[in-house]
Amino acid sequence: MTESPVRLHHVDEGPRDAPVIVLSGSLGSTLEMWRPQVGPLTERFRVIRIDHRGHGGSPVPPGPYRIADLAGDVIALLDDLGLDQVAWCGLSMGGMVGIYLGSEAPQRLTSLTLCCTSSNFPDTSVWADRIKAVADGGTAPIAETVVSRWFTPGWAAEHPDAVAEAVAMVAGSSDEGYLASCQALEVWDHRDRLPAISAPTLVIAGSADLSTPVEPHARTIVDGIPGARLEVLEAAHLATIERADEATPLIAENAGR
Repeated sequence: MTESPVRLHHVDEGPRDAPVIVLSGSLGSTLEMWRPQVGPLTERFRVIRIDHRGHGGSPVPPGPYRIADLAGDVIALLDDLGLDQVAWCGLSMGGMVGIYLGSEAPQRLTSLTLCCTSSNFPDTSVWADRIKAVADGGTAPIAETVVSRWFTPGWAAEHPDAVAEAVAMVAGSSDEGYLASCQALEVWDHRDRLPAISAPTLVIAGSADLSTPVEPHARTIVDGIPGARLEVLEAAHLATIERADEATPLIAENAGR
């Protein structure tokens, strides 16, 4: 790990004696993005939702960040909670943290669910452009554009309140934390470590995901992790919200392995 860990803001729900699953979200989100999963998952699991550094209620240390830093924060939290092993479910940036933990701290994971995520970005110009935009104007001006890629147009039109909440979540993000996290994604490349992941791995992808499309992002992960399984849902980037009724049982099934 490259930086000292920070104490992550988190919400810890469900039976104390149940298996533990950690839910880890996307760039620009808070732990509230996992609300659709909480009710069903707490019937079987102790559910810990986290805000990554620079996000939500967690500290905003100076950037740039690296995925290794975010993973170090998670390990510190697990140590504080006395948890030797957990099931992991991460979406987008949270999935990248899961990939890092799966290869570099495999003893801490019982299973790995990777939603709408990537092991690297072949074209990093999207991050260079996003970094410049946030440096120039903060997160508020980019929020609607970012969220327009989170949901399919049809679903967004039918769920304006959910879209408005998502826009507010991005707009309310720390400018410094968001920018520093973009810097982590800009240099992220963990493809060569995928074969080291041994936890039972489920990859959930969105058929209409413009941010981390199935080809090449999900496909690279599935091909790289031994025994990984792919499920493609009819959704955009936040498939866990848009297709919660399909995604949540898949998450539970893999976490229970």
